Amino acid sequence: MSDKTPIIELRKVDKSFGPIDVLHEISLKVHEGEVLCLLGDNGAGKSTLIKTLAGVHAPTRGEILMDGNPVSFARPKDAQEAGIATVHQFGGTFPLMSIGRSFFAGVEPTKGFGPFRVYDRKKANEIAVKAVQDFGITRIDDGDRLVGGLSGGERQSLAIARAVHFGARVLILDEPTAALGVKQAAHVLRIVNEAKRRGLAVIFITHQVMHAMAVGDHFAVLIRGAIAADFRKGEKSREEIADLMAGGESMADLEANIEGYMETHEGHPPAPAR
Repeated sequence: MSDKTPIIELRKVDKSFGPIDVLHEISLKVHEGEVLCLLGDNGAGKSTLIKTLAGVHAPTRGEILMDGNPVSFARPKDAQEAGIATVHQFGGTFPLMSIGRSFFAGVEPTKGFGPFRVYDRKKANEIAVKAVQDFGITRIDDGDRLVGGLSGGERQSLAIARAVHFGARVLILDEPTAALGVKQAAHVLRIVNEAKRRGLAVIFITHQVMHAMAVGDHFAVLIRGAIAADFRKGEKSREEIADLMAGGESMADLEANIEGYMETHEGHPPAPAR
């Protein structure tokens, strides 16, 4: 696998907000059909790294490559169009929408002609239900069911199925098993393995070592915005990984400084250094 060009690669990526350095020379590669588990305690810099990959922040230094070619994202939509999909902790779904509506939010299928075009509820429901069931979520069989009535694991599965349906090649999962029970978490881990089987590059962000070890091929431990360890499956034990994660201090003070800096600058970070 190491001889193949990775789908996505970070080369010495830094991210600073004015004088505050948050990410330090992050270098990572993720290949198709591989799960990279990004481990770190709260405040390790995982959120900033996610936002940098997803086009929310531009790197201050370093570069991001896809299929070996440098890319630059001015906004999240650019990253989405390049095939990078981010699924956040609670699935990014809409509780008061139906499954079909939520699945196609913003890109609803229609029927009819010209000014008489209307939302095609039947088509949307059929596609959404099939996409979710293809991931093994057989309990979902009614596209009119409200998303708010789904379990946390089912909502995660719906969001992942949506991302894959719309062409994601890189799937960033932000704490997908946090706040889930054992059964629901196991369900999400099966979905991650299915995405891997389909050839996606998966970046699985978590602070739960057992969940990472269940699906991961490649592991990176992030401490205070830097890679403290980078290793393959089987190279470290659960205890060794936990010890590495515990070696980082909390970034609470740093995050408070960033918030203060952003407020001072009316919520807008300075333009990245050229």
